[in-house]
Amino acid sequence: MGHRHREQEEAYLVIVGSGEMMLDGDVIELGQWDLVRVAPATVRAFAAGPDGMEIIAVGGPKPEGGDGEPGEVAWPDS
Repeated sequence: MGHRHREQEEAYLVIVGSGEMMLDGDVIELGQWDLVRVAPATVRAFAAGPDGMEIIAVGGPKPEGGDGEPGEVAWPDS
């Protein structure tokens, strides 16, 4: 399951490990110290690699009541 936001922009920093991130259906590879900025409406999801992945997520000001919404994702077959 992925998610998106109505207003809140986010940035993700990989601090340990590697994996993949899906952005509106496009998959990108992530490694240690990769940083990705994501616009609010972009549906995003993560898949850790074989050694796991730890990320720090930083967002803009949270609107009152939150603005996160679930977003469907379909990972391509490996």
